[in-house]
Amino acid sequence: MTRMHEDEIEVDEDLVRRLLASLSPAYDGLSLRRFASTGSTNALFRLGEDLLVRVPRQPGGTTTIEKEQRWLPYVAHVIPVAVPEVEVVGEPVAGYSEKWSVVRFLDGAVPTLPEDGEPPRHDLARDLAAVVNALGGLEVPPEALADPALHWYRGDPLAAMDDDMRVYLRECRDLPDLRLDLAAAERVWAETSGMPEAGRVVDPRWYHGDLNAENLLVRDGRLVAVLDFGGLSVGDPTNDLSVAWQLLDPAARETFRSALGVDDVSWRLARGWALVLAMMGQPYYWHTMPERCLRGAHTARAVIADAASGS
Repeated sequence: MTRMHEDEIEVDEDLVRRLLASLSPAYDGLSLRRFASTGSTNALFRLGEDLLVRVPRQPGGTTTIEKEQRWLPYVAHVIPVAVPEVEVVGEPVAGYSEKWSVVRFLDGAVPTLPEDGEPPRHDLARDLAAVVNALGGLEVPPEALADPALHWYRGDPLAAMDDDMRVYLRECRDLPDLRLDLAAAERVWAETSGMPEAGRVVDPRWYHGDLNAENLLVRDGRLVAVLDFGGLSVGDPTNDLSVAWQLLDPAARETFRSALGVDDVSWRLARGWALVLAMMGQPYYWHTMPERCLRGAHTARAVIADAASGS
């Protein structure tokens, strides 16, 4: 397994077998293999044909496993596509320090980046808008507001990211073959973060927090599943709109915006979030997750082009 973090926990098939054995001997006869799409937060293993084991890669991963166990059933019923169903949460055992989970496996393909010449992705745009709208319209109960696990920086005002964003931009200058106009990215960021509304505080609403290609499954151009609710939070949901610059062509982007009724200010702030998320992973995952970095560079270019067009 490629190490992505300095505090990476070593997770292999032998450990996962020992974790599963602590739950039930029923898992002993099922095949186990590392899943090709292992992400940066959890190591993933297919268990038989119907299950997936998710094991946090870093200390502290228990928080997101417990969050999904507690809150995913609450939000799942409003989401118009499939979401992971948590079968069981395992305790720290066998020398492993975090909680981990077994979920139902969901089939589908990770959406590719839009290409020149392909038809507009209007169906995908409407599907994504339906997910964002469903989450944003769900009641936020008092216990959610009081849960510290549901408060994340991605639901804070965009202006709070200014210092971090300047670091990302500086670090990106040292990356070889980035093929990105960093001066233009810096101008877009300065214009967006300088908006008076960039410091706004809105009534907390539910948002996914990591709505991007790695956590989406499609089939025949339609969204069929949303994955990984470890970033699920309550706050300003504008961050979830950033997927429009990653996966949607300009025409479909307008379909997405129209379906949600997003005003000009919120749209510009969402574009700022798209730029932040595109840049932040470049220096960190440059050597370990090249596909993620390619998507980030594409997103940044889409943001820069959109801003230049005056949209």
